[in-house]
Amino acid sequence: MPITINNPLDMHLHLRDADMLKTVAPLSSESFSGAIIMPNLVPPVSTKEDVIAYKKRILNASEHPNFTPYMTLFFKPTYSKEFLESVKDEVTAIKLYPAGITTNSEGGVSGFDVEELRPTLEAMSELNIPLCIHGETNGFVMDREAEFVSIYEMLATNFPNLKIIMEHITTKASVEALDRFKNLYATITLHHLMITLDDVAGGMLQPHLFCKPIAKRPEDREALRKVALKAHPKVMFGSDSAPHPQHAKESCGCAAGVFTAPIALQVLTELFMEHSNIENLQAFVSENAKRIYTNIEVPNKTITLEKKPFTVPNSYGEVVPMYAGETLNYTITAIQ
Repeated sequence: MPITINNPLDMHLHLRDADMLKTVAPLSSESFSGAIIMPNLVPPVSTKEDVIAYKKRILNASEHPNFTPYMTLFFKPTYSKEFLESVKDEVTAIKLYPAGITTNSEGGVSGFDVEELRPTLEAMSELNIPLCIHGETNGFVMDREAEFVSIYEMLATNFPNLKIIMEHITTKASVEALDRFKNLYATITLHHLMITLDDVAGGMLQPHLFCKPIAKRPEDREALRKVALKAHPKVMFGSDSAPHPQHAKESCGCAAGVFTAPIALQVLTELFMEHSNIENLQAFVSENAKRIYTNIEVPNKTITLEKKPFTVPNSYGEVVPMYAGETLNYTITAIQ
């Protein structure tokens, strides 16, 4: 039985730049209608001119029509209301990184003093610009996200009109926070729905499954699956597909990131079918995002998948994808 998905959206995507952008942008633009693009380049995307120029480079590299990159700014507490008003029509959200917590985040926020953040966050609230957050402290690696929940609570309480997206959540604690605050939402990745820390480091180390936030415990994965498979209205798909060249993954000091863009819809379809929740896949990969991000326009695109074997390539250029060389049960058979 063919499965159709209308206007799929990836609400957290890394496309990088230069040659890497040319490799990975066509893969997302082929099967997704749009994606929230992360701003952590070197240097980060932090001005209106940066946003416009990066969007142009993405569109030039994408190759496929009917794909919209939804641009973001790298959060700075010094953004004025006047600046945000000037850039509002060019961005869909602003992304906040704790300083040094993940790839290219050295210029992020080093403290969460609510009064220091207030001018920018209140301006964002007034202008209806969502705040996306990589929610981790610098504590013990397995506890970093759970420890950050108190910061989410502080921000949600102090800025009740600010739409806050908890990015790529990985823990039961984050799932439970969703329903405590009206203005908290979340993205969930493919890999965190599929793996636990045991898959990463329980046997031989699997560098292509190493990411930040790191995969957690089985009970955390089950909490994520519960809300994703039911398409809880406050969660949406965000791949956090994060390409690195093979030499940067298979090395001392392994780069953090899992590359899932070319296989995301196939694996999600299988997961939702296995759990008899295929009727909720459309909401998880499209409808919820459109309700949460009310300021996006979504190009029309219909993806058809069928239960036919698909062998994942060993690499796409210099990038090794999740499940490289393995055979998946579903394949994309038509894109309209």
